[in-house]
Amino acid sequence: MIPIDHPRYHSLVTRERLADAARKGVVAMEGLTAHGRGEAFDYLLGERTTMSALRAERTAAALLLSARHPVISVNGNTAAIAATEIAALQKATGALVEVNLFHRTEERIQLIEDLLTNAGADVFSGPAERLLPLSHDRAWCRREGMYAADVILIPLEDGDRCEALVKMGKTIIAIDLNPLSRTARAASLTIVDELTRAVPEITRASQELDTDDCACLISRLDNHYLLAEAICEMTTRLTACSGLKNTGQTP
Repeated sequence: MIPIDHPRYHSLVTRERLADAARKGVVAMEGLTAHGRGEAFDYLLGERTTMSALRAERTAAALLLSARHPVISVNGNTAAIAATEIAALQKATGALVEVNLFHRTEERIQLIEDLLTNAGADVFSGPAERLLPLSHDRAWCRREGMYAADVILIPLEDGDRCEALVKMGKTIIAIDLNPLSRTARAASLTIVDELTRAVPEITRASQELDTDDCACLISRLDNHYLLAEAICEMTTRLTACSGLKNTGQTP
């Protein structure tokens, strides 16, 4: 039992949920390593939503609300720690929710779809086809789902699939704590924030924005700027934590 007053309560609860999901087969064992890598970058952010991330989250809401056919792509890690949040985002935006996995088995697909459904999501399911230009199992998707989408939210994503989707002409919104990753650099918009903070912020913005707000946010989208700001926020905090003064010289 993790005490609620533990200073790292949220992180420890998330780890427990992922470990439990791995034991049940929802999360691939490799997904635990991926989570740990992301958590390391969250330390650099101070485990908080920065101003640049908040701007990115509002822009993500604008893109989803303005889309012709938006889709939220969900993998095992996302379902394990944010199924309820994904369901709320779907209700706020009207986006389809579709499961897509690297370590793909029909059993895992069903487990994840059931988890999302029990959390209140309406999962777009049914027969999948190898439609994306990839050599591994993330190429599988539904023709009327992700393949037909114009805007796709891809939390915790593989860089190669992000690049493939962008090359197909789709607007890709990534949630990635590593601003240097291939996914972060390839996406149309990258949210450098922890998943369970980011998704509720997108949902909140989706409930607040009107058509003019959406148009303004989309017109000002500059992913290079947002990534640079995220890196700046991390390095500024590192400098402050180390006690070094900004002298312009290498200590």
